[in-house]
Amino acid sequence: MLGKSGLEVSALGYGCMGLHWGYGTAVEKDEAIKIIRRAYELGITFFDTAEAYGPFINEEVVGEALEPFRKEIVIATKFGFHIENGAMNGLNSKPAHIKAVAEASLKRLRTDVIDLFYQQR
Repeated sequence: MLGKSGLEVSALGYGCMGLHWGYGTAVEKDEAIKIIRRAYELGITFFDTAEAYGPFINEEVVGEALEPFRKEIVIATKFGFHIENGAMNGLNSKPAHIKAVAEASLKRLRTDVIDLFYQQR
């Protein structure tokens, strides 16, 4: 259980960041989808991403990969950066920006709800 909200996840989660950001060359889309789906097959039900990873591409791939079993998993994503022309350009946690990020993340993740949405820093 995460916190006191009743959000239940697998004991291990899968942080998807490294597929597209932070650890060298990005993984090809088809391979990333296979990796994410294999994690699900192995019992992972908690997947973490962020708009900043890529930016944006990680959420898109995570959304596509998890769409077939969306009701069986938990997705976490994050906000907090000002992304301009495909690059992080400072921080932005103003309410209007958070709302815009949430709406864009919902589309990229192919879902109508973000299970855990939190500030990245």
